[in-house]
Amino acid sequence: MVTSASSMVLASFPSPPQGVWFVGPIPIRAYALFIIVGIIVAIVWGERRFVARGGERGFITDVAVWAVPFGLVGGRLYHLATDWQKYFGPNGNPLGALAVWNGGLGIWGAIALGGVGALIACRRRGVPLTAVADAVAPGIVVAQAIGRLGNYFNQELYGRVTDVPWALEIFNRVDPSTGMIDPINGVAQGGPLFTVHPTFLYELLWDLAVAGLVVWADRRFRLGHGRAFALYVAGYTAGRFWIELMRDDEATHIFGVRVNVYVAGAVFLGAVIYLVVTRNRGPREDLAAVFAAKATQEQESGPAPEASPAPATDPESDTASEAEAAAGDEAGTGSEPADTTDTTAKSAAADETASAERSS
Repeated sequence: MVTSASSMVLASFPSPPQGVWFVGPIPIRAYALFIIVGIIVAIVWGERRFVARGGERGFITDVAVWAVPFGLVGGRLYHLATDWQKYFGPNGNPLGALAVWNGGLGIWGAIALGGVGALIACRRRGVPLTAVADAVAPGIVVAQAIGRLGNYFNQELYGRVTDVPWALEIFNRVDPSTGMIDPINGVAQGGPLFTVHPTFLYELLWDLAVAGLVVWADRRFRLGHGRAFALYVAGYTAGRFWIELMRDDEATHIFGVRVNVYVAGAVFLGAVIYLVVTRNRGPREDLAAVFAAKATQEQESGPAPEASPAPATDPESDTASEAEAAAGDEAGTGSEPADTTDTTAKSAAADETASAERSS
C-alpha cells in the first residue's frame, strides 16, 4: 500500500537539477536564455501584427532597439527598489545589485521604463505610441510566460507548501566545487526538501490565456488607441494579484502584504479606468495613412536641388577674348591724350579771339 506521503511525492514534479551550465569558463544560464527567447518572440509577433495593421515592416525592431535596454534597466531598478535589503541591508552585498544573471527583473519597472524607450523611438518617427503598444501587447505577455520558465530553472518564485498532485519539488542546490549552498549556480543534491505551489506555472498559463484574450478581443472589436494594451495590463494584473498572494518566497511586505499585491491592484484599476475613458475614441489608428503622410512629407521636403554646373568654355576663345579686351584697353588709353590736346588748342584759340575783339 502506498502511503499518502509517497503519493504526494509521486504526484509532484521536480525542479530542474540546475539552472547554469558551463562551456569551459563561460556560464550558460537558463534564465538569460528564456529572457532572450521571450524578447525575440515579442518582437517578431509584434512586427507581424504591426504590419497587418498597416505599419511599416521593421519599425517594431527599430522601437525594440530603444525599448529593450530601457526595459532591462527599469526591471532591475524596480527589483532593487523593492528588495533593497538583499543588497544594501545589514548583511547585503551591494555588488550583487549588478548581478542581473542571478535573476531579479521586476515586470512593473520593465514595462514602465521600456515604455519610455518606445515613446522616444515613436516620437523620432512620428508614429503614435498607442498603435505600437496595441500591436506588441500579446507578444509581451507571451514573453513574460516564457520568462517564467527561467524562474523554474532558477528554482524561485514558488508558492506555499502544498500536497496538491501538481506540486513542485524543491531541492537543495550545492556548488560542487566548494560544497556551499548555492540556489542559483548549484546542482541539486539528495531528495526533495518539500513541495510547493508552482506559482511560476500558474502565471505562465495565465499569461498565455491573457494573450489569447487580447488577440480575440482585438479581432472582434478592432481595438485601438492603446485599448488592446490596456486589456493586456488589466488581464495580467488580475492574475498577478491572486498568484502573488499564494507566493511564499522572500519579498518586501507592507502591513503584512507583499508589495507586488498593492502594485498589481493599483495598475489593474488604472488599466480598467483607461479602458472606460477611451471606449468612445473611435476606430483604431490608420497606420497606413500615417506612413503614407510621412512618405509624402519626406518627398516634399527632400534634399535641395544641386546647383547647375558652369557651362564649359573654349580655352582658345577665352584667349582671343582676353587679347581683344587688352587691345581695346590700349586703344582707349592712347586716345585720351589726343582728346585733351584738341580741347586745349580750341580753348586757346577762343581766348585769343576774345582778346583781339576787346583790344579792337
